[in-house]
Amino acid sequence: MKLPESWLKRIDELDLPISLKDAIKSGLEEAERVTEEQFETIIKEVVEDYEHARVEPCEAVGVVAAQSIGEPGTQMTMRTFHYAGVAEINVTLGLPRLIEIVDARKIPSTPTMTIRLLPEYASDRDMAREVAWAIEATSILHLGSIATDLAEMNVVIELNEDAMAQRKITAEDVAEKLRDATGLTVDQKGNTIIMAPEEPSYRELLQLVERIKKVTLKGVDGIKRVVIRKEGDEYVLYTEGSSLKEVLEFEGVDPTRTKTNNINEICEVLGIEAARNAIINEATETLREQGLQVDVRHIMLVADIMTCDGDVKQIGRHGVSGEKASVLARAAFEVTVNHILDAAIRGDVDDLRGVTENVIVGQPIRLGTGDVQLVAKRIDEVVR
Repeated sequence: MKLPESWLKRIDELDLPISLKDAIKSGLEEAERVTEEQFETIIKEVVEDYEHARVEPCEAVGVVAAQSIGEPGTQMTMRTFHYAGVAEINVTLGLPRLIEIVDARKIPSTPTMTIRLLPEYASDRDMAREVAWAIEATSILHLGSIATDLAEMNVVIELNEDAMAQRKITAEDVAEKLRDATGLTVDQKGNTIIMAPEEPSYRELLQLVERIKKVTLKGVDGIKRVVIRKEGDEYVLYTEGSSLKEVLEFEGVDPTRTKTNNINEICEVLGIEAARNAIINEATETLREQGLQVDVRHIMLVADIMTCDGDVKQIGRHGVSGEKASVLARAAFEVTVNHILDAAIRGDVDDLRGVTENVIVGQPIRLGTGDVQLVAKRIDEVVR
């Protein structure tokens, strides 16, 4: 419905954020019919809800957020591995995962990706399987067997024709990859490849076998396995290992819906705003999986603090807590003596502005009623 000018003017005059005003307008426009009385009721309830949701002046939002996340954290299980509907892929969940998120670990203990495909690939299992094989790191063990010939002091690789056809790779491709990776002479006859170490010794032979096993012939190095799972009408790929930048370049992958649980990787590839959203989503999903409800605004505050400088920082002595301006606040967290000694050597001054340092010295904290200063005029000024 088209909104009357008086309604639009009334909404614009409200003391609300612009985004909320726009949401009210779009919601009313989508409604079939709204009376004047209903309009007033909507406005009244929105304003009441907004006022109720606003933070009180001098509210200790950081302390409330920490308590709101920390208390449910005590109820979380310690089970590290959970089979998220895919028996072959292990995923860290529960308390260990929450700790990983707030610690901003460079690499999660179980890196994994959820790869969604474009419509024409997502609806066809064979096409989805082709994308999976293209992404999955293919080693020599996927294509055949390795044996050592002690009499001739060489390595004999027997390739399987069906396996190569399935993964769309030829014996010539394999020989070339092995030649480039090892720098050795490769003798290829049909589906048999023979390689010899530089020095004919048993030790060198065994080391060559190990080197050959580690060579990635096709796919993304680091993605050990890709599993296909049908969700609703589409096929979704789950990986063991993560490499977001390389995966997004594969044909058939939907870059707008593909994600990884490696937050630092998201930051490098998509930027800090994407990393902030990833922290919020990962923390919320981890808590929800355990059946715990935490208001998203507490998690959003933590994500904001972790990403406000343009990098993903941990909530710890190497991140947010270690960068506090107050000497006493830093010392109260960890490595107390080191912080106090360093501050004494530099001649640092603590202004006692935060919560922690005022609690330590026994003063009222500068939050809530402690932040209010009473001002009285002198009597002679009043008389004058």
